[in-house]
Amino acid sequence: MRQPLSDKRSHAGLQGSRTPEYLVIGHICADLHTEGHVVLGGTALYSALTAARLGWRTAVLTRGIFGREVHGHMVPSLEPFADELDIIVQEAGSTTMFVNTYNAGRRTQMLPHWAEPIDLRGLPPHWRNAKIIHLGPIAQEIDPRQTGGLTPEFLGATPQGWMRNWPRPGGGRVTTSHLRLPASLVGSLDGIVVSDEEISDCRDTVDAVGSRRLGAVTMGDNGSRIIYGGTTDYVAAYKVDVADATGAGDTYAASFFIKATDRSVSAVKAAQFASAVSALSLTGVGVDGIPTAAQIDEFLKTAQEYPIRR
Repeated sequence: MRQPLSDKRSHAGLQGSRTPEYLVIGHICADLHTEGHVVLGGTALYSALTAARLGWRTAVLTRGIFGREVHGHMVPSLEPFADELDIIVQEAGSTTMFVNTYNAGRRTQMLPHWAEPIDLRGLPPHWRNAKIIHLGPIAQEIDPRQTGGLTPEFLGATPQGWMRNWPRPGGGRVTTSHLRLPASLVGSLDGIVVSDEEISDCRDTVDAVGSRRLGAVTMGDNGSRIIYGGTTDYVAAYKVDVADATGAGDTYAASFFIKATDRSVSAVKAAQFASAVSALSLTGVGVDGIPTAAQIDEFLKTAQEYPIRR
């Protein structure tokens, strides 16, 4: 059985493992709910599990503390995901934690604790050659200057964490700022996915990647806008009964990147598939809602779309 690594476990087993097909880099975080319970989240977890359930050999590079109490909160273990993911957890003094509150549909985020940057030099050499590498920062944990040594077939990004800022040290309320990435990284990206709430802070980067390769803006019930080779198109969302919207954008991104690597699949078809995966994930709670390939095939037989609004 593949085992996720704790900060005390040797990396020797993973050094000898097969090259992952899908690698996600980013913090697996702890979401602190007002009821007092703690739930694991973050792009690294949701996108990795999506890829794994679509049949891809999947790995994660993250940083934090899991399976024990951190700052008075019991952070769940990563062991339940041992059969699906290979995980390297870099040693940290904390786990990245978020507290989300909602008022009139608007979210306010607090970030009281941070696991600090991930060191990409800690990647096993063969992990740098994963077919897809997905840069999934949620809180400034990936230094763009360290990404030059990555050599995947497809390099994708969900850049929300590069646009988040908060008071340091000590933590506090999260604010956003304009996305600024080195030209070398923007020129290396094969795909980028952002939400309609984020696009105003990164439109130039999304357009630059989309003019050359693939960009996507997710818009909830309004579907998604796809930019490919300078062309723009729209893809409808699927109608479902929503149980939990957490991670929907991350499931969309992983499935979009996966289909985009298939040269026989168009950008629009890749987005349609991603919309189906994302929609089906909404029908379950948390990571339990992430579907398998068989469940997606069954869903598409009867799925109904919302009207496209451009």
